[in-house]
Amino acid sequence: MAPMNTTPTREPAGDLRHFTISHDGVTIPVCRGGQGRPLVLCPGLHTTQAGLHELAALLRRDHDVVTFDLRGHGLASPAGRYSFEAFRGDLTAVLADPGRLGLDAAPLLVGYSLGADLAVHHAAEHPGTVAGLVLIDGANPVPEPFVTEDLLPGFRAMWEEQARRQEAERGTARQVLLTAQDVLELNVEIDAVRARILARYREIDLPITMIMSTSMAGEGGDGPAARFNDNWRAGVARLVREQPRIAAHWIEADHGLVFTHAPDVARIIRGAAGGHGGRLAG
Repeated sequence: MAPMNTTPTREPAGDLRHFTISHDGVTIPVCRGGQGRPLVLCPGLHTTQAGLHELAALLRRDHDVVTFDLRGHGLASPAGRYSFEAFRGDLTAVLADPGRLGLDAAPLLVGYSLGADLAVHHAAEHPGTVAGLVLIDGANPVPEPFVTEDLLPGFRAMWEEQARRQEAERGTARQVLLTAQDVLELNVEIDAVRARILARYREIDLPITMIMSTSMAGEGGDGPAARFNDNWRAGVARLVREQPRIAAHWIEADHGLVFTHAPDVARIIRGAAGGHGGRLAG
């Protein structure tokens, strides 16, 4: 990995401090603010700091919150490659030097979607660097892959349409620069990562809380959405059977729960140090 540089971009505005971290040929924008226990919020694929602003603002009431954009997302620079390992490098760069980051203790690491998978791998490979994990609708050891040959045409069309819609966000804090092919390849890679993720959980000796959607793919009757939702729930059941110390909370929502149910998500995160799983009405 290339040497990391941290460069302030402006003076603090209110209680927020903005700076950048440069590594591996990309520049990662970081924001820190709030008070209380340190918390690092890792976004997922097609998710930006700007998109997570409501959740971050709620968490800042009780936490010293660090947010950032992954390469090719938001205000981060584009990259020549987008892979699980490259994104994991972005998270590692942000967490590489707590002193430089300004944290006075190991943070609670909160990851959404792909960010949850990145968080699990980071914690497994860097013991002692985080105080606990909160995994939001990701890092799920699902029994079956999502991207299968029979559904590939539908996924490809969906991601091509998503890339077209993203054109309207170019040049803004919500932009995503990945192509439909980038997203397809990443989702195939994520399926493979999740097929092996149980081994990563076995390497972690930390409090872990999961916040999962009951209908990850939405309400779709008997079609592919029902199959995806069943696969999602089966993955969590599989994990909790093997790791009963993990507290799993369910929110009646789809995969966009961090946007539609931010207060519920924030409340569970605030209580992540203890308690048991449960269900919140949507």
